[in-house]
Amino acid sequence: MRLKRFAPVVLATTVATACATNPATGDKEFSLMSEAQEIDLGRQMDAEVRREMGVYNDPELQRYVETVGLRLAKQSDRPNLPWHFAVVDSPAVNAFALPGGYIYLTRGIMPFLDNEAQLAGVLGHEIGHVTARHAAQQYTKATSAGLGLTLLSIFVPEARPFGGLAENALGLLFLKHGRDAERQADSLGAQYSARTGWDPSGVAGMLNTLARLDEAAGSRRGVPNWLSTHPAPADRVREVEAAVAQAAAKIPGKPVVDEAEYLQHIDGLIFGDSPSEGIVRGSQFLHPDLRLSLTFPQQWEIQNTKTAVLAKAPQRDNYLLLQLVPNARGSIENVARGTMTQSGFRQLDGERARINGADAYVGVWQGNMEGLGQVVTRTAHIAYNDNVYLLAGIAPSNQFQSADREFATAIRSFRPLSAAEAANIRPNRVDLYTVRRNDTWQTLADRTGGLVKPSTLAIMNDYDPSQPPRPGDRIKIVVEG
Repeated sequence: MRLKRFAPVVLATTVATACATNPATGDKEFSLMSEAQEIDLGRQMDAEVRREMGVYNDPELQRYVETVGLRLAKQSDRPNLPWHFAVVDSPAVNAFALPGGYIYLTRGIMPFLDNEAQLAGVLGHEIGHVTARHAAQQYTKATSAGLGLTLLSIFVPEARPFGGLAENALGLLFLKHGRDAERQADSLGAQYSARTGWDPSGVAGMLNTLARLDEAAGSRRGVPNWLSTHPAPADRVREVEAAVAQAAAKIPGKPVVDEAEYLQHIDGLIFGDSPSEGIVRGSQFLHPDLRLSLTFPQQWEIQNTKTAVLAKAPQRDNYLLLQLVPNARGSIENVARGTMTQSGFRQLDGERARINGADAYVGVWQGNMEGLGQVVTRTAHIAYNDNVYLLAGIAPSNQFQSADREFATAIRSFRPLSAAEAANIRPNRVDLYTVRRNDTWQTLADRTGGLVKPSTLAIMNDYDPSQPPRPGDRIKIVVEG
């Protein structure tokens, strides 16, 4: 979570209808978006993505990804687009594309790729979405239905702090592609990889890893990631095999895999949250820059976004939300009443309080929220370090009484961090390690302080979690600092 706010970008342009030829398939299709409009939209959205997600601060890694991406793009069906590639500073496992040739990988996906061929597979897949004009097709469907198209929405709208609770931090409608579009992008990714000399089986390898992540994640709800925005990878592995074999047959020499080159570039990569955005450690949220700490209930799933921290109870629509109150002026009581009233909530009770030395106003409010219906929220507005923070426990009205004890405990856990505590918070990083005899995924996880689960370490290294690591293998582990 950080202090920066940004406004949503909405496309509200009237365009002429046209029949266009799809560059990747050769098919005629009805389209409401020209290539010039694709490029212009991508340029606008690129600025928002970079502002909201941030570009990961590793110039060598950025150059490496851009070099691989441009080689693939020049062999694609739309080589003359103004292609751009970037690694954005997000821990989510994700890759996505905007129209007009803007491709992004999150740093969160990088540890789960094993070699350059898999990197090429991911980039080629996203390039395929652009060359096949999947985003333009979605725009046409949405506009034709009279729906309009909101391309980017913030997690918590400025005027209504709770209005977007059901949305994720980066609600890009373009990420939602149907099965046919995903199958086509997989096939195009294999073709573009092979044309450039990379082993097209990197596409299948990448999908295998994502399938294992999918299985490990189960039904958990998380931040926007590949698994939530792409159909099940396991089915796609089988579907892409024929395209991989066909593409591989056209490579004149030995296809490039290049594990060593790839690992060199991700050695030292930040894994998980960055201290500048706050770090989740178990059930704790720690922000060294803002010098604050908060403890969520055990077993709750925590999502740390750029504008808010959200925790959800397992199997229940009970939430805890922490965010900055923008432009807070006046007494803490007036700030609380103004914020909640403006958001459409009716006060049931409230009082001034002190929370670990900070001035606060704690109240119970009732209102309606999209996706949840009528809710009751215990909300604390806390004045700390020249800012006001909103910390709210939210539940459907019929669940509030049973959830309120956890809400109150979390609110009381808000506390300042000392300078020494803040200085001691360091990010987790990817490190390279050679497997020794008797190493297991459990012992490796224990040796690195339990920063990641044993199954996650296995999946990061292209193993099934049931397979032991092979002695002598150079693998990726996660270390602190």
